Amino acid sequence: RGDAVVVKVQRPGIEHTVRTDLEALRVVARWIMRYERIRRRANVPALMEEFAETLWEELDYISEADNARRFGRMFADDERVCIPKVYDELSSGRIIVLENVESIKIADLAALDEAGIDKAELADRLLDVYFHQIFKEGIFHADPHPGNLFVRPRADIAWTPEAGPRPYELVFVDFGMVGRIDLTLKENLKRVLIGVSQRDARGLTEAYRKMGFFLPSADIERIVEAQAIVLDQLWGRDLLTMAQPDPRELAELSREFRDLLYEFPFQVPQNFIYLGRALGILSGLAAQLDPAINPWYQVERYGRELIELEEAQEMGREMIAEWAKPFLSVPAQLQRVLAAAEGGRLRFQSSPDRLTTQQLDILNRRLRGVQVAMVAAAGLISGTLLFLDKRRREEE
Repeated sequence: RGDAVVVKVQRPGIEHTVRTDLEALRVVARWIMRYERIRRRANVPALMEEFAETLWEELDYISEADNARRFGRMFADDERVCIPKVYDELSSGRIIVLENVESIKIADLAALDEAGIDKAELADRLLDVYFHQIFKEGIFHADPHPGNLFVRPRADIAWTPEAGPRPYELVFVDFGMVGRIDLTLKENLKRVLIGVSQRDARGLTEAYRKMGFFLPSADIERIVEAQAIVLDQLWGRDLLTMAQPDPRELAELSREFRDLLYEFPFQVPQNFIYLGRALGILSGLAAQLDPAINPWYQVERYGRELIELEEAQEMGREMIAEWAKPFLSVPAQLQRVLAAAEGGRLRFQSSPDRLTTQQLDILNRRLRGVQVAMVAAAGLISGTLLFLDKRRREEE
């Protein structure tokens, strides 16, 4: 058909090599656990098994093709992002054929400048797309190194240098390593984002505690104190400044919280390893693209959006509960009728008395009211969510 494609072929014998290497690493992991300071903070054999599971998944090209298709659906309506098409009929467990979307590597700053790409906007887009994956989709590309991210100028849009920055797509490739976030971690990550955006040291620390970042012996109040100072000192700074802190500030923090540094009551949760790695790579890329980037803008915007969404959902729940009260307050006589029916003592009259007729009329009106109320509540919630989504797109 003349399509430009990329063919990824698994090297013969790779499974045997990987199996041998993993066994050697398992021996090392068990040996490391003999050290008490390490044993207190990490279950190294468990981390090793998670690494092994991810590695085997990377070698399964059927799984990689599934991941690519899922990300394709995720960003199908987002013109800012490009996911390569999978040629299913040509792919298998050991071969995967993908659309060739290779273009400018995201770390090739000179090529980006030559192509007319706004690097600061690219850094913002990169963070925004990852925030979407993590906080809204619960699945993220876990290997965002420069070889897996490209920038492709839009060929379908006419452009001249005089027109300003060039339109482009952020391209993702290689979906062998994908991180998944369960509902509990996702909720706690939202709490982290909201805590940072509100500069709420206690809320942020509590979210970290629920995620498992602290040892049981940790002094939570001291951590809250330290977190408050760190938030106050870092808020509003660009990534480059945060990466190169003032030695005097570090010395002052070290003196003030020497007990925390000595005890070091922190650990790395097993389910945070790949997310932490991805975020570390991303922050480096974003700072490289735009040393003056202010990540707090993204954090504050997403935090505000999550708060508004939660408030809308809570309002919807309260309205449904309020409108459902008439349905829940069933007339006492009807309850007696139902009890009689259950006990086999129900007798029917051809002409119900006036009180029964009134009660049934009341129930009928209330049921109709509940139906209308629930439809209205659903419409209100949907409208609220659509409004928030529309505003998010306008802000972007």
